[in-house]
Amino acid sequence: MGVMTLIPSCSFSCNYHQYHHQIIPSHTLIAQSSIENELSRTKGAVGSRANSSCVDKETEKFCGVLKRRSVLLSGFSLISSAAVMGYPNESLGVVKQGLLAGRVPGLSEPNEEGWRTYQRPDEKSGGHGVGWSPIIPYSFSVPQEWDEVPVSIADLGGTEIDLRFANPKQGRLFVIVAPVLRFADNLGEDAKIEQIGPPEKVINAFGPEVIGENVEGKVVSMSVTEHSGRKYYQFELEPPHVLITATAAGNRLYLFNITGNGLQWKRHYKDLKKIANSFRVV
Repeated sequence: MGVMTLIPSCSFSCNYHQYHHQIIPSHTLIAQSSIENELSRTKGAVGSRANSSCVDKETEKFCGVLKRRSVLLSGFSLISSAAVMGYPNESLGVVKQGLLAGRVPGLSEPNEEGWRTYQRPDEKSGGHGVGWSPIIPYSFSVPQEWDEVPVSIADLGGTEIDLRFANPKQGRLFVIVAPVLRFADNLGEDAKIEQIGPPEKVINAFGPEVIGENVEGKVVSMSVTEHSGRKYYQFELEPPHVLITATAAGNRLYLFNITGNGLQWKRHYKDLKKIANSFRVV
């Protein structure tokens, strides 16, 4: 995407002998060759009016003024460019979004029900540690009004948040992909969720990473489902309102989390539950 830089107009006066030359640069950044050409012309003009020693002395002063002005104007141009590109204030978030790594589209076209399927692209960046194998892709379905939200390396949720989606009226979701070696060192390279432990152990161990507090007394329901030979633990917590789907694949644990406020939960629970049930590791 091209960036148009607004160049502020500027002028300055240089006192050269008794003459006052108005200099208005056509470009904010003055090239060294332009300075030398200007000096050459100035020397010729002054030479007919003053002796050589005066010319050399005054020309050196003139060169210094030009160079100092060039540096100042160059800096002003860069500041102006940064402002146009959106760095100041709240616009910084827009710039960050465009620069984030791993922003590869993975959404399908809406189906007849208006739902789209997201599958993590193979090209999407993110490895969560040197030496880790590529992340095994996962997929889920969302209503077409849901959109991907940028994940920053400075995200408060940590570097293990791989993806975020949200709809301001319905709720939000995020996917945590964590190395299983954080929890056990004997699970091999093709871990299963049941090897990590039963549902009670998993939610007590990893629930706090999702809601930021102990889950004791907050688990409304838990169940186990199986798809294509892989088991998935599903939990509903309240409060806060959260649906969690957990599984393991390769050398990673996957936590698929959906949350919303009370009003969103009341109005869109059926769709939020459908999103939670759609999560699969491919």
